[in-house]
Amino acid sequence: QVQLVESGGGLVQAGGSLRLSCAASGRTDSMNVMAWFRQAPGQERSFVAGIRWSDSFTFYADSVKGRFTISRDNARNTLYLHMSSLKPEDTAVYYCTARTGAGDSWGQGTQVTVSS
Repeated sequence: QVQLVESGGGLVQAGGSLRLSCAASGRTDSMNVMAWFRQAPGQERSFVAGIRWSDSFTFYADSVKGRFTISRDNARNTLYLHMSSLKPEDTAVYYCTARTGAGDSWGQGTQVTVSS
């Protein structure tokens, strides 16, 4: 089992930047992929960005390519999401997830609000 705790959300103006963090604990040695998802009010949770733990291969949703960067710190077992050129439509609760052979773990989410 992997436990995940997100932080770094907040209120930012359009065009601004934020960095989200996700601290992992527990069976971190079993993580294969980590990713960020988001869920806006009234919408389904959707994929934002992911990173393969073995080789740091990254992949992104088209809506955030060129604006968001996913990265990791192995020593701290921490996942990051650097968000720039933020838009009001990026407003959502952002969730961190980790996939292992035993299934997926999710954090509690952190709110990001982008004002116009």
